[in-house]
Amino acid sequence: MAASSTSDWRRLNQANWDERTAFHLGPRGYDLSSHRAGRGRLDAIVEAEIGDVSGLSILHLQCHLGDDSVALAQRGAKRVVGVDFSPPALAAARSLAAECGLTNARFVLSDVLAAPAVLPGEAGAFDLVFTSWGTICWLPDLEAWAAAIAFALRPGGALYFADMHPVARVFDDGGACADGFPGWRFPYFEPGPWRLDDPADYMDAEARLTNSLTVEFQHPLASILAALRGAGLGLDWLREHPCLVWKPFAGCLRDAQGLWTWPDRPWLPLALSLRAVKA
Repeated sequence: MAASSTSDWRRLNQANWDERTAFHLGPRGYDLSSHRAGRGRLDAIVEAEIGDVSGLSILHLQCHLGDDSVALAQRGAKRVVGVDFSPPALAAARSLAAECGLTNARFVLSDVLAAPAVLPGEAGAFDLVFTSWGTICWLPDLEAWAAAIAFALRPGGALYFADMHPVARVFDDGGACADGFPGWRFPYFEPGPWRLDDPADYMDAEARLTNSLTVEFQHPLASILAALRGAGLGLDWLREHPCLVWKPFAGCLRDAQGLWTWPDRPWLPLALSLRAVKA
């Protein structure tokens, strides 16, 4: 793994996610049966924290297949706008929304950092910005990310954010230690960019990606909070979790809620979630 320039982050990452879409729609991909049944399932962490979304206008950044966008729309949101940079993923999201008979969900092609330019008429139009699981590691500029969130929110509107904890991203199975625990991946305080070559997919164990090169970025917790504060969002709460919605390391086990956690004791946080409010 070697450092890379940021110039190719979007091209490489989009090609990777474009290819993943077909696997995520396949038999070993996302389970969309609850969405088709009329109430899409959210993961246990989001389900416990998101609260009532009835009547809200919601912007879902990095929506991928739109499964959470659809789930929020099915929970009574006034409208949901999903944003993603992958055309195949957005085609899948639109198809899922149409199949579920939704008229309160639409999907817009854009990367997060360009969202204000792509949605100029939506300034201050949203009650909630929602973004979760595997998002900011793909972005080189947290200040621009936070600015896009602030652009979209009305005063008093809130961000809900959940993702892998930046402490957990330091580790990787490639340098596994004794007893199946992960070894080092990259340093907590070195932002990258980091060029990775991994043909595996987090959903489909049989998938082998041709577009396996990606560029990722490490964002410490302090950087996340500083970016939000700099964009005018005040922290309401922050929580750390010893579990995650995907299997981060080979030694992790699934718990009763369907989340992945440490095999014995909660050694380190695997996920974080927060709510921040625009002044």
